[in-house]
Amino acid sequence: MSLHAYRASLLWFPDPASHHIQFEQDGLLVTERGADGVTRIKAIGPYDLLLAEYPQVPCTDWRGRWIAPGFVDMHIHYAQTDVIASPADGLLPWLNNYTFPQEMRFADPAHAAEVAHFFFDELLRHGVTTALTFATAHTASVDAFFQEAQKRQLRMLGGRVLQDRHSPDGLRDSSAQQSLYETEALIGRWHGVDRLGYAITPRFAPTSSEAQLRGAGELAAQHPSVWVQTHVAENADEIRWVAELFPQSRSYLGVYEEMGLLRERSVYAHCLHLDASDRDLMAERGAAAAVCPTSNLFLDSGFFDFQLAQSHHLLHGLASDVGGGTSFSPFHTMHAAYTVGRQSAGKNGHSLSAEQLWWLHTAGAAQALGLGGVVGNLAVGCEADFVLLNPQCTPLMGRRTAAAESLQAQLFAMIVLGDDRLIERVMVNGRTGA
Repeated sequence: MSLHAYRASLLWFPDPASHHIQFEQDGLLVTERGADGVTRIKAIGPYDLLLAEYPQVPCTDWRGRWIAPGFVDMHIHYAQTDVIASPADGLLPWLNNYTFPQEMRFADPAHAAEVAHFFFDELLRHGVTTALTFATAHTASVDAFFQEAQKRQLRMLGGRVLQDRHSPDGLRDSSAQQSLYETEALIGRWHGVDRLGYAITPRFAPTSSEAQLRGAGELAAQHPSVWVQTHVAENADEIRWVAELFPQSRSYLGVYEEMGLLRERSVYAHCLHLDASDRDLMAERGAAAAVCPTSNLFLDSGFFDFQLAQSHHLLHGLASDVGGGTSFSPFHTMHAAYTVGRQSAGKNGHSLSAEQLWWLHTAGAAQALGLGGVVGNLAVGCEADFVLLNPQCTPLMGRRTAAAESLQAQLFAMIVLGDDRLIERVMVNGRTGA
């Protein structure tokens, strides 16, 4: 076991279930690497107080910089890295014209490995240290994803896409049974290995037969510690299609509920057009919504209603949804969420505070994933994934943050003006991310 300390301004959430931020202008963060190879937060607090407890611990002096939790992205498609910034008339045309052709290329292990390497470079450049990720319908794409994440000691979640109908040749599963057999084998190969977790991944209800969805639900019941991820209620055309394909179901979400896919560690991307019963059902089952504001704005899908999510006690957090989303940057995502929050609440608006936005992309997202107290925070016991922020990264950022009269104002300025230049360094498992 080994200890290391860092002196800087510190930003964290004492209660991971609350967006109340603790800020220490001159703080000390102490990490300890355990026998299991995982580095965790040992202590955090004012420098003057903690120094006496850890006088001999090697200390990195980063005064003038801020240490904050690594960002958590609740929904992203690594196989769509090369689809980002592709124009579209809406979700379904965008899938057919851009996404599906790109995803077919992931049958090639070499291509999958090259994209995975670039994808993780991009995530780390933007300070994202944990993500729940879609691969493709190819086993090679999943192996490439996890192999690269393992090499970098990242806590990452992902899974093979299930789609056995309404999909082009090259992506459509040959049979529901075969796709589920491959999924179970991947769970055995990767789930719980080092810092990795598997997610059972139907693309969305229209591209899976009832047999495939029911089989996915049975796998989820057999493996309660794995995640489930898919899409729901993103787009009006998609919702009409689901109603035609599953006329017996009360709602789009109801399809998944009937198939055994609604439970804790189930993460549903978008959730834009849910009714009160849907929200209550998700909250009751402990399922979470991955909110994707840049994607929803880009594809003109609608606005997530943060007020209703909060009033129904629906777990939710932020996500980039690359490649439908327009940026890997958590700052762009938080800025878009602020805009969406104002739009979704009508003429009176609903402004999410800076600390709420930050929480929704760190500790709040971790809570929604069932990883509260593990990642997305600097509280004692959390894994040592964090970012080093430079508030002087650009002349405008430096001028604006220096003039801010409160922590909220500083945080909001970083959200609006921030990009990868604000991220000076990323630490993964207590080491500089690579």
